[in-house]
Amino acid sequence: MLTVAFAIVSLLYATVGQAGGTAFLALMAFSSFPSTQMRPTALLLNIVAATYSTWLFNRGRFVDWKKLTPLVIASMPTALVGGFTVLPQQIYNAVTGVMLLMAAAILLFRQAKGDILNRVAPSWDAIATGAGIGIVSGLTGVGGGVFLAPILIAMRWASPKQAAALSAPFIWVNSAVGLVGAIYVGQLPSPQTWLYALGAFAGAMIGTTVGLRWLSEKTTRYVLAAVLGAAAIQLIAFATR
Repeated sequence: MLTVAFAIVSLLYATVGQAGGTAFLALMAFSSFPSTQMRPTALLLNIVAATYSTWLFNRGRFVDWKKLTPLVIASMPTALVGGFTVLPQQIYNAVTGVMLLMAAAILLFRQAKGDILNRVAPSWDAIATGAGIGIVSGLTGVGGGVFLAPILIAMRWASPKQAAALSAPFIWVNSAVGLVGAIYVGQLPSPQTWLYALGAFAGAMIGTTVGLRWLSEKTTRYVLAAVLGAAAIQLIAFATR
């Protein structure tokens, strides 16, 4: 049953280029996973879900690797540092939940203007953005796409579709680096992760295809906002438990 839940989450998130790390963590919290297993399990599932999305987006030439490179290079060392660090769960839930709510609000209320979309991100801005998201990714087990996509859209650095395509490889890299750090400090994925991974991969296959073929730019924007809002509410609810 939990495998089916992971598949559904992965499907929904993959429609907007996300892996589902926040919802994976929420599902594990509901299922009373040991706290030491939650972060590495979420990171590993992120890698699995983002692998197919990255391949499909790249095959369709939707990924702007030139734009992605400074973000990824800056995020990798900070994601590793974050992976070495263990945060109290309630602090993580509260802070991350508030940040996701703010990101959702930006997507809903800041309207995109077609004539200034897809601007080139200033180098230092891109580096600072990548580094900041990287540390959060490693600390929490979230791949970082839920923070990257709204920033790209709000700063007019990418359209919603482009942001989805950039998020998948960004999540993959940061999750892989963060997982190395988590394992180094003694946190290991759940023994059943292989089963959950099958569900996450199947969901990602369907969700990415749906997002590419049937979601418009406007729909992608609103689906992403809904995903962020739902994840934020889950995290804030866990922080108050």
